[in-house]
Amino acid sequence: MASLSLEGLIAATVTSFTESGDVCTDVIGPMIDRLMESGVDGLYVCGSTGEGMSLTCKERKRVVEATVEAARGRVPVVVQVGHNSLKDARDLAEHAALNGAAAISATCPSYFKISDTETLVASMSEIATAAPQTPFYYYHIPSLTGSPIDVVEFLQRGGDKIATFAGLKYTDTLLHQYQQCLSLDGGRFDVLWGCDEMLLGALATGARGAIGSTYNIAAPLYQSLIAAFAAGETGSARDLQSRSVEMISVMKRYSFHAALKAIMQMLGMPGGACRLPLRDLTGDEAMTLRTQLESIGFFEWCGHRQPPQG
Repeated sequence: MASLSLEGLIAATVTSFTESGDVCTDVIGPMIDRLMESGVDGLYVCGSTGEGMSLTCKERKRVVEATVEAARGRVPVVVQVGHNSLKDARDLAEHAALNGAAAISATCPSYFKISDTETLVASMSEIATAAPQTPFYYYHIPSLTGSPIDVVEFLQRGGDKIATFAGLKYTDTLLHQYQQCLSLDGGRFDVLWGCDEMLLGALATGARGAIGSTYNIAAPLYQSLIAAFAAGETGSARDLQSRSVEMISVMKRYSFHAALKAIMQMLGMPGGACRLPLRDLTGDEAMTLRTQLESIGFFEWCGHRQPPQG
């Protein structure tokens, strides 16, 4: 298995839908070109931001194929293959590997909750072995999976039993636990931070890479934050993180996915509609969102080029 270290900002990409609810792969190329222009260092496909759990397996495969083709090897593409059916997850993992994914990632099954480490290791091993030459990252997001597993213990046990186990997508807010994951076995695992509004804290703890939703709309801001931290300019880094917190605070007044896609549209990026059970913003909500973003100066400091007026 080729080794892999994911660093920098990895955008958790959205999946675009038509108004009739069909997946729209035509916009993936232009969307990725804009993300590349904005400075992202990788792509995470069919995760929470990409509404992966609302897609059929066939749709997920189409999205993966279109994304890998559009990326053209410029940045690594990580494919989230988690599914309540481990058989389907294996099929998605095999497909991702055969179609050029740099890595696969998976949530644990969430309808029947996993409550012990041994079962989680067995489940993730079942998925990972379907792509035996592809690095595997467990997607730790307990707020959605409901799994109470000690992720440090899981790393220890999983690392011994899953040959391709590369690390985690850590989407939680426990910096002390994140630090334990980073330092385990002399830094054996690649642990990617997943909470955008706490990126600075993760950098201070030792993060080298992060996967996030708002890197779609403010990657230049976050790249400036990373650069400021690396240069020892902690005051500037805190100011930049504060802007991120303010932006996300505005977005959370609405359905987050719908707000993200609406902002992408405002920036001239193809975002598309959401799929039920998520809903789109109403026209009035979108107008109010724009006004609130303008009031915090978002369009001046997000770093994206603005679409032509008129």
